[in-house]
Amino acid sequence: MAHITGQNREQLTLFPEALDDYIAADNPVRFLDAFVETVDLEALGFQHAVPSKTGRPPYHPADLLRLYIYGYLNRIRSSRLLEREAGRNLELMWLLRRLTPDFKTIADYRKNNPQAIRQVCREFVLFCRELDLFGGKLIAIDGSKFKAVNARDRNFSARKLESLVQELDTRLKEELDTNDAQALSVRQPTVEELQRKIKLILDHEVTNAPTDQGQLSTMAVRAKALLGVEQLEVVADMGYYDGQEI
Repeated sequence: MAHITGQNREQLTLFPEALDDYIAADNPVRFLDAFVETVDLEALGFQHAVPSKTGRPPYHPADLLRLYIYGYLNRIRSSRLLEREAGRNLELMWLLRRLTPDFKTIADYRKNNPQAIRQVCREFVLFCRELDLFGGKLIAIDGSKFKAVNARDRNFSARKLESLVQELDTRLKEELDTNDAQALSVRQPTVEELQRKIKLILDHEVTNAPTDQGQLSTMAVRAKALLGVEQLEVVADMGYYDGQEI
């Protein structure tokens, strides 16, 4: 029995006439593009929202914002990886209209517009609220902790690294086997099931507080203001329990 074979690379192929034909009508990048179109970049303080009359023309901040959000949604955080994807990824070719900014341009965009990018998150919440995607009745508050100290137990010798590599190889094989088994049993959810289960991220905050205590009321009040409601129900785990906060 012969193997499955592909097409001859030298075979002429009649591709669709437009790049738009490659992007399905329900592709999320269309929603991303529509959202960015609604954002007032100048009001949010993005650099080069209004180009200078002299000098070299800059990239439009809306295009770099599209690239940044796409990378965030697809877990592509590196500026160099985003540069590479812009030149080979059909979704990004469509989204950026074949623009290919270099990695330094992407990195500088992130560095020079931190507050404006943060404001885009709030604009997205307002956009979702206008589309009635938020119920405005129930929110859940939770946190994640990240270590920022290179303690002694985080330093590695050659022997320790070799042992760690072997352990990671074993864990990787187990996880790949588990993922393959789960993929075979996964059923695509219906639209109704997704509407019941999806929780949209409403707000976020970074703090150096060592515990979740003291964070409950701040986030709940901010969520209430963003949703524009008089009353809502808030749930959180016991780590947030504090009489004064409640």
